[in-house]
Amino acid sequence: MNSGMWNPWHGCHKYSEGCLNCYMFSFDKQRDVDSNFVHKTSDFDLPIKKDRYHNFKVKDESHLSVCLTSDFFIEEADVWRSDVWDFIKARGNVKFSLFTKRVYRIVQCLPSDWGDSYENVEIVLTVENQKRADERLPIFLALPLKHRVLTVSPMLEKIDLSKYLKTGLIEEVYCSGENYKNSRVCDYDWVKNLSEQCKSANVKFIFFAIGSKFRKDGKIYYIPYKKGKDQATKANLNFIPKEKV
Repeated sequence: MNSGMWNPWHGCHKYSEGCLNCYMFSFDKQRDVDSNFVHKTSDFDLPIKKDRYHNFKVKDESHLSVCLTSDFFIEEADVWRSDVWDFIKARGNVKFSLFTKRVYRIVQCLPSDWGDSYENVEIVLTVENQKRADERLPIFLALPLKHRVLTVSPMLEKIDLSKYLKTGLIEEVYCSGENYKNSRVCDYDWVKNLSEQCKSANVKFIFFAIGSKFRKDGKIYYIPYKKGKDQATKANLNFIPKEKV
């Protein structure tokens, strides 16, 4: 399956503790761009764009991660979202992962024909600490969704998700430390504990980036971003249930 990104709009507003050192704000600042200005991008209709041979540029069976430089359910995008739902529905053979922290807005932003969800859509909820997990997950688990994914990124403290994982409603959990300037520490024991929670609940767990400031056995390591993914893999904390291999 081909993987890619789709940012139909760009810009966001810092929303909770995990947003403090947001990479998007950092990159925009370097380009003298106002990150708080939410606007449509030139890729707004990417899923239905065609090449000169009238073939879709996004191939069948692709997987698109949506709104990595914004939030899919941000308020400013309400006027554009119905078109995006149409694009998603039109490409039923493409998988869409919709990223958000704004879980309380999801139900009011779903399309009228949503039912119990579009089969090709997964909602990816971000949490960063216990407070936000306990605030967002009860709402998340009560929504009419077929596919729920959780990303703990950046992981800012030890988090207990066991009671949520045991519901069987969360299909996958992803985790990472914080990257780039002013990164806060991520601790190996926090990640290991979360991995064990997922293993106990038979939920897929992927530690995808170690973060720029990583602590293990009381010692702090400063990791260049380009090595973060490799180091996360070497930590050997990933878990994939046998039936999902």
